[in-house]
Amino acid sequence: MRLSYENKLLAILALSFGFVFFDRLALSFLFPFMAAELRLTPAHLGMLASALALTWSLSGLGLGAWSDRRGVKKPMLVAAVLAFSLFSAASGLVAGFLSLLLFRALMGVAEGPVLPISQSLLAAASTPARRGFNMGIVNGSAPGLLGAVLGPPLLVALAETHGWRAAFYLSCLPGLLIAWLVWRHVREPAPAPMPAGRGGGFVSLLGERNILLCVLIACSYITWFIILISFTPTFLIQVKGMSPQAMGAVMSSLGFAWVAWGALVPAISDRIGRKPAMVGFSLIAACCPLVLLNVDRMAWLLPLVFLSYTGLGCFTLFMATIPAETVSPRRIATALGMIMGVGELAGGFVAPTVAGFAADRYGLSIVMWIAMAGALLPALLSLGLRETAPLRLKPSGAVPEADRAPT
Repeated sequence: MRLSYENKLLAILALSFGFVFFDRLALSFLFPFMAAELRLTPAHLGMLASALALTWSLSGLGLGAWSDRRGVKKPMLVAAVLAFSLFSAASGLVAGFLSLLLFRALMGVAEGPVLPISQSLLAAASTPARRGFNMGIVNGSAPGLLGAVLGPPLLVALAETHGWRAAFYLSCLPGLLIAWLVWRHVREPAPAPMPAGRGGGFVSLLGERNILLCVLIACSYITWFIILISFTPTFLIQVKGMSPQAMGAVMSSLGFAWVAWGALVPAISDRIGRKPAMVGFSLIAACCPLVLLNVDRMAWLLPLVFLSYTGLGCFTLFMATIPAETVSPRRIATALGMIMGVGELAGGFVAPTVAGFAADRYGLSIVMWIAMAGALLPALLSLGLRETAPLRLKPSGAVPEADRAPT
């Protein structure tokens, strides 16, 4: 059976962004194998994560906007996939912290534009009724599956059998294949005209209420994600007294929830609307840190963690779907790059350091309360969003700007 272009594009872009997170999280899984040889400490790990988040955010801001202005998507995506694959492999060549820091920072530069460009391509090719589902597969399920479910056992097995350097070297091979798939099968969309009377810059985008709210939501929600993914393993072992095996089971539950809710939340939003989905699932996501704080029995902890880790599905809505349905096609990559970039600066670069200092002073449990606030604030901000889901707007005759024929 021959795939439609929409489904073919969905599969290729899901592989692309999923592999971004495979590479981004690889350092966390391989760090225990590297630390003694390179004389690395947990402080070095924090700096490496912050450096990648910083360059990722700045690159997403700048290159996403550049791709809109120049109308060039496909070549930039090919170059980005090739570059981050090679920089990830180069991590296996390092002799110490500074060279590793350089390669991780360069990897962030290459990875920054992948999401805004991918989602702008997908927005142009998606059927309006399944736009949220498509974007959820790329933004949520694919990185969860490749980065959080398949990545840890595969990378650890490679490190144990062939060494951590070989694990980095081999990690570049899928990227080379994905770059070829993008070049061979992805179409460069026709440039959309800039709407009359509107600039394409960041300031004009912030004049759109939905875009401003999505920027604020991103700052808070990325804080929720980064703090949970970074501090939960240590919290479970040091505060809850879990064994490494039990901690691994909880983290696997988070990974499977990332995959499931990454697709389900956007798909549900296609039916009930973006705004109610953002409010409801953000309130559920705020419960996940409370579950980790208060539930001790594994028989209850694992299913409750899975059921409450819904925030990665909301990421697709505020970081891709709502902006794509709010602005014109010509400005989608710019809007997505800005939301992701500012959110990464606040939640990926600043928040982990603040949470770490707070944990040193008040104990590790404080990070769970910070994470809870990181999901609760987006639930409140989402009350101000204007609805953009095509099926919810049909009765009133309103059409998202992304679905209007260019004039």
